[in-house]
Amino acid sequence: MTAQTIQIDLPSPDATAKLANRIGMFLTPGDCLLLDGIIGAGKTHFARSLIQSQMAIHEDVPSPTFTLVQTYDLPRSELWHADLYRLSSLDEIEELGLVSAFETAVCLIEWPDRLAELTPASALRISLALDHVNHDGRIATLRWTDPRWDPLMKQILT
Repeated sequence: MTAQTIQIDLPSPDATAKLANRIGMFLTPGDCLLLDGIIGAGKTHFARSLIQSQMAIHEDVPSPTFTLVQTYDLPRSELWHADLYRLSSLDEIEELGLVSAFETAVCLIEWPDRLAELTPASALRISLALDHVNHDGRIATLRWTDPRWDPLMKQILT
């Protein structure tokens, strides 16, 4: 499969939240988003915005930095938000139950490089980078190979 890529300028945290909300509307069980970027690039802000957009009530969405995984029962599916920064082996990822969640839940994975060969082939990779011209802004690069993401990308670009 050929890799597809689009780049989106996000001039503010609100623009990042709106992108997360739009993507969240299309997610179904088995979908996985891989959130790349340096510390402070907006991965957790993106994930929180997406999760809150899917919740019936807007409650606090904590970062899973120390718990490693936060799970949410949403109206359409279970959602797993994982921060793999502190993990050092694939065994730890398997112990969390993440591999099973890839098949049954929506998964948002921060620091996906830790997944190595456990990375789902159908995942949508969202890389967030600081915008060095607009210091409040970010640049999102979305990459995918699975044609399942094509209709979503058309919606985002319109």
